Amino acid sequence: MIKVAPSLLAADFSRLAEEIRTVKTADFLHLDVMDGHFVPNLTIGPCVIESIRPHTDLPFDTHLMIDNPLNYIEPFAKAGSDYITVHVEQPDDIGECIRLIQSFGKKAGLAVSPDTPVSLLIPYLDCISMITVMSVYPGFGGQKFIETAYEKIKNIKQMIGKKDILLSVDGGVNADNARTLERCGVTMAVAGSSVFGADNRAAAIAQIRGE
Repeated sequence: MIKVAPSLLAADFSRLAEEIRTVKTADFLHLDVMDGHFVPNLTIGPCVIESIRPHTDLPFDTHLMIDNPLNYIEPFAKAGSDYITVHVEQPDDIGECIRLIQSFGKKAGLAVSPDTPVSLLIPYLDCISMITVMSVYPGFGGQKFIETAYEKIKNIKQMIGKKDILLSVDGGVNADNARTLERCGVTMAVAGSSVFGADNRAAAIAQIRGE
């Protein structure tokens, strides 16, 4: 059954602890970190992650949409992240990023934007725990799902084979496309507005999961 990771970007930031409690039936909590350089938006830093860590036992999937993540992996690891994902398009050495993430006992992931060739992932398939396929252009929540992501997901699923790697999709995910994504090979769905925009968050999570 597909795992669900509600994206905190769509929550009410004036009451994060309460919002997090409403998604306690999820499998992960997805945390978007944007620096205003790699993407044209600013979001949260390590201090926010540290402040919400005591309010949930959900694993934190921290998605670094930032330039030069090597400078920031340590504080995000120490703040309470469980998985830390960097983009293959960012300028730092990807192998060094993976090794640094793992040196703190965290699981490393790689993300690919819509126009990025999936072949860039191949050298790292034996040392990562998650691949995140961006099905919108990174930077802002609430965007429409890009249909070409389906084929990209299928290709990555073939590349992964039997390796123990979570295949996540991020952007425009909802109950209407979750089953198609699952058939394509997705094992985790990041969902923002389709969860935090719902009156009943537990029901929204269950629908995406396919319960």
